[in-house]
Amino acid sequence: MAAAFPPAPSAAESEHLSLRRVTGSVYRAPIAVPVVASFGQMTDRPMALIEIEDRDGVTGLGEIWCNFPPGGAEHRVGLALAVLAPLLADRTWQGPGDAFAALTRRSHILALQTGEPGPIAQAIAAIDQALWDIAAKRAGLPLWRALGGTSANPPAVPAYASGIHPDHAEERAAWALAQGFEALKLKLGFGRERDLAALTRLRQQLPPGTHLAGDANQAWDLAEAAHMAVACDDASLLWLEEPLPADASADEWRRLAYAAPMLLAAGENMRGAEFEAAFAAHWLGVVQPDIGKWGGYSGCRRVARAGLAVGTTYCPHWLGGPIGLGHSAHLLAAVGGGGRLEVDVNPNPLHATLAEPSPLVAGAYQLSQQPGLGLSLDWDALKAFEVLRREVRLS
Repeated sequence: MAAAFPPAPSAAESEHLSLRRVTGSVYRAPIAVPVVASFGQMTDRPMALIEIEDRDGVTGLGEIWCNFPPGGAEHRVGLALAVLAPLLADRTWQGPGDAFAALTRRSHILALQTGEPGPIAQAIAAIDQALWDIAAKRAGLPLWRALGGTSANPPAVPAYASGIHPDHAEERAAWALAQGFEALKLKLGFGRERDLAALTRLRQQLPPGTHLAGDANQAWDLAEAAHMAVACDDASLLWLEEPLPADASADEWRRLAYAAPMLLAAGENMRGAEFEAAFAAHWLGVVQPDIGKWGGYSGCRRVARAGLAVGTTYCPHWLGGPIGLGHSAHLLAAVGGGGRLEVDVNPNPLHATLAEPSPLVAGAYQLSQQPGLGLSLDWDALKAFEVLRREVRLS
């Protein structure tokens, strides 16, 4: 689990961090229609938050990816509080990257022993987000600028509408277009005929110039992926996402990249050195690390910059609550490169618990000059969805 891409210096990297407490919480919002992928479904919308307070009372928020399996949110928050929070105590950290490296190193053997490198990395990722939030606030900078963003004004990050299932594609696409989205992504992996029929209907519905991507969620083997990539060409896909399992061999990915008429996208289910190997093999067209699955800012920023250096496009993966979406927007704004922010357009009541109006305007995510993440939650509104909240004192 060692980080293949050590964090690069930034405006907030040198902020010394002495921490007082870590609070973990889980929220679950009921939904009428499950969110379905090729491998499973969500029957509610979960959110797992990590809040950290330093010794001066400055707080930061991070979000753990926790959509699967059922009960995963509670487990990941438990790991963060029982295993990782105590490792943050009784020392001053030389910035978020210092803590990220130490947590990754000191949890390595436990991850091997338990067979849980993913959940542990996901908990570390949320801790890293929260620490960067604190560091940026202490530096008096919005995160996008603290991470190296150079825009003169708060950027509006271009976004695309995601999570669209074939059974509801026309309805969700119409909603997304009305909100100003100019790019959409359809879930695939439900059978050749069903996938191609949904792609055809959706492409016919979209106005000229609208971008369309496809996401197979690791549903195919090499032969089927190659066949489907060619069959999908009539839909003029911007990219084909995870057409193979994330652990498919580099040779399989290279062969598919040679056969496919569109770019291949992946990264949400990769960690550390796996990104380095993908860049070296030159099969990856769009890199999609998930800031709540692995790396937080300290890992994902370096991956994104390394990807841009070899010609890939950085489009962060996110399908969760409003805090992780905000962090993803800040990182994309800081790194740049022309990628788009993934925005889930399935109903999620948790997004309505932001204390201010939604930053999503006309198909873009509007950032601000507020220090840190620049988002605050309506904790009273969230209380209705709370299923767990626990605090660990560090000093």
